[in-house]
Order: sequence, then structure tokens, then C-alpha cells
Amino acid sequence: MIHPILKMGDPRLLRVAQPVEQFDTAELHTLVADMFETMEHARGVGLAAPQIGVDLQLVIFGFDRNERYPDAPAVPQTVLCNPVISPLSDEREDGWEGCLSVPGLRGLVPRYRHIRYSGYTPQGEYIEREAEGFHARVVQHECDHLIGRLYPSRIENFSKFGFTEILFPDMDPNQDD
Repeated sequence: MIHPILKMGDPRLLRVAQPVEQFDTAELHTLVADMFETMEHARGVGLAAPQIGVDLQLVIFGFDRNERYPDAPAVPQTVLCNPVISPLSDEREDGWEGCLSVPGLRGLVPRYRHIRYSGYTPQGEYIEREAEGFHARVVQHECDHLIGRLYPSRIENFSKFGFTEILFPDMDPNQDD
């Protein structure tokens, strides 16, 4: 089932999400399936449960190729409950981000370049991975939703924030709704 995606300004996006406590339930599996269907319908690279109004520490991400980020390398399809992120160095890099909850806008956001993330699958199995570059950016972006944070709050230079159609005139504006 495709869910409506909450937009910036909705107070539910500013809450700190609750941990997933019940694993391997029909409800959790249905939620994950719905989130993937919603993300794919919106042409996103990731989605956090709070973006569809579900107050749980659950994120999904991953793609082989994505039209909203045509130059981005593939990211493995992942479901992560109760994620924890640890930077593996102080090195940060700027990268352009958009968000399904902030449609039509992009901003240059600094993120840690190299991270370790961990958490649990919907079945309750522990996952731990290292990620760099765009993969690390996607994980950090999605996990920000779990602490009530949207990417514009991380922008340091607001001259690098604006409407996608202005900043990237060659990009099809229908790719960033």
C-alpha cells in the first residue's frame, strides 16, 4: 500500500521515534513492504517510518539506479530497525540532498564521509556495515528522520539551498516532486 508522505511543517516529522520492540511480526513485515512500495512510487532512495506518520525507528534505503540521483552509485537494499551510526573519521564532505518530505528543493549538506552503521533486520537479526560516500550520506539522511531532523537544518551555506528547477535547470522537474 502506498502511503502519503508527510511534508516539512508537519509536527510529526519533528518527533524522536520509538525503538522497534517487536520483531518478525506480520505488522512489521507489512509496514516494510508498504514503505518500499511508497519509496519506489515516489522515486526515492530511502524512506524513514516517521515520513509516513509511523513513530518507529525504522528506515529503508537502497537502489541499483535512481533517476533523482542519476550519478549516484548503487546502494544495497536495506531495512534497518533501531539504527546506530558511528563516524569512522572526522572527514566530512558536502553533497546535494533532496527529500521526499521537502519536495522540489535541494541543498548542499555536509555529512561524514565514512561511517559504520548497525541495527536489526525486521526478523531481529543484527546488521553491521561500513559505508562511504553516497551510501553513507543516504544512511545519515534517513536516520536523521528518526531524531526529528530534516536536512535543511544541517545546511551551513544557504546560498546552496533552493528549488531544484533553479539550481539544476537541466534536471527534469518531475523527477524531484
